[in-house]
Amino acid sequence: MTEHDRDETVAEFGKLVNLTPKQLQDWLESEESRAAGQHEGGEESTGHASGRRIVDLLRTAKSDLSDDDVAHMRKVTGYIKRHLAQRPSGDTTDTAWRHSLMNWGHDPLKDS
Repeated sequence: MTEHDRDETVAEFGKLVNLTPKQLQDWLESEESRAAGQHEGGEESTGHASGRRIVDLLRTAKSDLSDDDVAHMRKVTGYIKRHLAQRPSGDTTDTAWRHSLMNWGHDPLKDS
């Protein structure tokens, strides 16, 4: 990955992840967060696990990010963009769609 690609990924992550580390951490402790997303065999959902990693990434200095960290940031931005494109009609305040996005660090209601 070039330095330019790395910088673009970090910048895009910073724009799309609109929850602070504290907001995301508090959200991840909620029942709504734990219930959102795909669970395999009763395990933690992929999005919930990603959310915990996102909290760590948000607290990491850019200069300390590993290649694996930046790859996860790229995965997060891809997920957020794909799901924003699938926005359901109507009020999305209390929907699985919004809760899943919030597990990935993005609250679509903040865009309003």
